[in-house]
Amino acid sequence: MIDGISDAVLVALIGAFGGLLLGLAARLGRFCTLGAIEDYFYGGSDIRLRMWGVAIGVACMGVFGANAAGLLNPTTSYYLDTRWLPWASIIGGGVFGYGMALAGNCGYGALARLGGGDLRSFVIVVVVGMAAYATLYGPLAFVFAKLFPRITTDMPQGIAHGLSYLLPVSPAIIGMLIGAAILIFAIWPARMRADRKAMVWGAVVGLAILSGWLGTGYIAQHGFEVVPVASHNFSAPVGEAMLYAMIGANHAPSFAVGSVIGVWSGALVGSFMLGHFRWEACEDPRELRRQIIGAIMMGVGAVLAMGCTVGQGLSSMALLSYSAPVTIVSIFGGAALGLRHLIEGFAPAE
Repeated sequence: MIDGISDAVLVALIGAFGGLLLGLAARLGRFCTLGAIEDYFYGGSDIRLRMWGVAIGVACMGVFGANAAGLLNPTTSYYLDTRWLPWASIIGGGVFGYGMALAGNCGYGALARLGGGDLRSFVIVVVVGMAAYATLYGPLAFVFAKLFPRITTDMPQGIAHGLSYLLPVSPAIIGMLIGAAILIFAIWPARMRADRKAMVWGAVVGLAILSGWLGTGYIAQHGFEVVPVASHNFSAPVGEAMLYAMIGANHAPSFAVGSVIGVWSGALVGSFMLGHFRWEACEDPRELRRQIIGAIMMGVGAVLAMGCTVGQGLSSMALLSYSAPVTIVSIFGGAALGLRHLIEGFAPAE
């Protein structure tokens, strides 16, 4: 691709660029999944949820616009060429969401908080990566492979592509229309349009997701090495980044490695820009125990669901895969249940 730079390094740099934007969005734009859910249920605000709608709308229109221009073939992605297992999305999403509530953050959010000096998040990041890799490649990985087989299919597992079989319209047009509808819905209330900061950072996140799909898609088409078409995800990729940190001399970098480093770096820069960087640690063993259990649930749940809040909630949703909306709803439900457990308990009100 570029003299002196391998395709693998270029892909890692693309991941780092998008990750940097995501890290800045987390710190400067307060873009956070669990925070959005907490705001909705306990803060009476849906602004941060609508930021996710802005991000999805921008990314979706960009992906399918690139598809219409011949710049990207989304059907080669993992989310669309792997047969969808509804029960995996429901179970994995629910487990991930509940674990996210226990841990106090998702993998992406933990990386962002680690960039702000929160050492509790370091524990969450490490455990999420270990749990995800143990599920994929550990001693009991055969159980996962048996119950949740990953089977490649020639029929794209996506909403836009499914509708194109029924309607005389191309998947690209359908995808752009759906993306536009999601964006309009997200910014429709006057309170959202009045919050320029929320709209801008939501769009930045959408562009970060788009940069991953476009960059890896371009290199996959024009490069000399086999490069998977991918965008940001923070479950198994965290484990991959950890593995690279230990034995990287024997392996080429990847999009996942660049993405993880980018989020941490962006969050670090954002923290210093705001003057919010400070070292924090866990003082209560019970809190640490809860966070470790939650992180294990997130690692396992994300593997079952083929992605986390970012992987399914943004990257996969930008492709309009069948798994994305089901996983998002399951994560939302699991997180809501977990938050109720932590805040209110399960005892019936008198």
